[in-house]
Amino acid sequence: MPEISAVIITFNEERYIGRCISSLEGIADEVIVVDSFSTDGTREICLNHNVKFSQHRFEGYVEQKNYAMSLAANKWILSLDADEALSDESRRSILEIKDNLNHEGYIFNRLNNYCGKWIRYSRWYPDRHMRLFDRTKGRWTGLNPHDSFRLDKGCRSLRLKGDIHHILYESIEEHVEKINRFSTISADAYFRAGRRAGPLTAHFHMAWSFFRSFILNAGFLDGYYGYMGCMISATGTFLKYSKLRNLQYQAKHSTKK
Repeated sequence: MPEISAVIITFNEERYIGRCISSLEGIADEVIVVDSFSTDGTREICLNHNVKFSQHRFEGYVEQKNYAMSLAANKWILSLDADEALSDESRRSILEIKDNLNHEGYIFNRLNNYCGKWIRYSRWYPDRHMRLFDRTKGRWTGLNPHDSFRLDKGCRSLRLKGDIHHILYESIEEHVEKINRFSTISADAYFRAGRRAGPLTAHFHMAWSFFRSFILNAGFLDGYYGYMGCMISATGTFLKYSKLRNLQYQAKHSTKK
């Protein structure tokens, strides 16, 4: 039976990391945590769970996940974020295929919890992600802060039954704080990648983001928190492109000095 290395990156995740690691018991043959020098109790909780714990300076989500993966002893990787945990059904799905891993990657639905409510519509469900894969057949890629594991051309993937449970945001205030931070990271990544925004780009993308999530993907069926989640996320899209345009403006005027 192939052995699996579970890999997690952390920074100040004392609220969730114990739950994440516990969900891996009986599934992973080793658990590796790469921490970005947390200042809370993350390190102590990890050591109490007897994981392989190391610290590494954070250079970006994609870079950190590729680095953490390089520390694994096994070629099969089960990647979870610190605020995620395997459900009972997803655990069973992994155990059923563990001795017959005939695809290079396995995809799970992610069920997001927003302000205490499980969100089952909008673009937050099924929110599919590849979480179990052969690390020799691909690598983490994407524009920070959004990362995804991309398989090499010709590799096959399969979606498994069961959700990964994800604590997305515990409060509206946390959501607002995070979209402000993430929109800055995204705008910088877009700018360095050569992406540009016009005068109406931010407005268009905000409107489309809300319409797609709340109407086309039925976010209205999740009630009040479905509306708030779609609206604040759309606002994050507006901020991302507005900040990108501001970077363009600053770059243009700095060259005239």
